Amino acid sequence: MPVLTLVRHGESQWNLENRFTGWVDVPLSEKGSAEAAAAGERLRHEGLKFDTAFTSDLKRAQDTLTLILQKLGQTGIPVEKNQALNERHYGELQGLNKAETAKKFGEEQVKIWRRSYDVAPPGGESLKDTAARTLPYFESKIMPELKKGRNVLVAAHGNSLRSIVMHLDKLTKEQVLELNLGTGIPLVYQFDAHLHILSKKALTA
Repeated sequence: MPVLTLVRHGESQWNLENRFTGWVDVPLSEKGSAEAAAAGERLRHEGLKFDTAFTSDLKRAQDTLTLILQKLGQTGIPVEKNQALNERHYGELQGLNKAETAKKFGEEQVKIWRRSYDVAPPGGESLKDTAARTLPYFESKIMPELKKGRNVLVAAHGNSLRSIVMHLDKLTKEQVLELNLGTGIPLVYQFDAHLHILSKKALTA
């Protein structure tokens, strides 16, 4: 039965500095590299073997994937990189400190920008906008691999993965508000031959 594993990249340098990152190509922090390696260890402990992997155009996700595959001893599998899996674009908020932004615009407004489904920050993308590029890619590139019975690993970002989880779990716009994916925590879906979800679990420490 095919398995889909989703992993949000480990902590980035701007996660550490509490900044809005979006499409800015910042590296993993030291903690983020350790989180990625730990994710690989958990997947190895589960005995998972992957046939193919997908990641974004941003190095924090690519480096997370590399560290996971190194821990698994599976660095030879095909990897596809595409900006469809990039984090949502935060527009004018990119690079700004989140606490300072909350003081400037109000905590409630910033929460709406960060967590709502269809309200975009100035010059940026909403989760709905992100889903509009992520889900067609997911349906056209990733789902066919699962239909062939292959195990797929996706290392990407909080919001591109939130849109995929929203789709798979059939969450409402209200439910997705409360969905937050932790850095470096693999989320493993197992499907039957008809791609109905049999099980879902987060591999936490």
